[in-house]
Amino acid sequence: MPDRGAALIESFIARWQGREGGQERANYSPFLSELCDALGVARPEPSGATTEENDHVFESAVKAANGDGTVSTRWIDLYKRGSFVLEAKQSRQPGGKKHLSGQTSLFAAEEPSPLGRRSANRA
Repeated sequence: MPDRGAALIESFIARWQGREGGQERANYSPFLSELCDALGVARPEPSGATTEENDHVFESAVKAANGDGTVSTRWIDLYKRGSFVLEAKQSRQPGGKKHLSGQTSLFAAEEPSPLGRRSANRA
């Protein structure tokens, strides 16, 4: 019997792979909701009127102090209290339409550092 989890992940990858060029703000919410499904974790909840209600939501409001003493409202793309904040960004893979020259690649193939040898002998 095929692994349902593996099938969900493969389906997710097939749906989203190669979708460069869409609007980040339009796509991050369905992308992340479907990622939650593929990983078998809870989707974010609808946002409530108060911060106390928003334990796991898209577009969580945060107050940010400006240099001039004023305060602005900023937004976290995905927030889960006590776990993480996520800011969605479109890919800038080398050779892609949005590539920035001189930007360090997150996808660089790095050679692993050589590891030292350890033994149980502590003499």
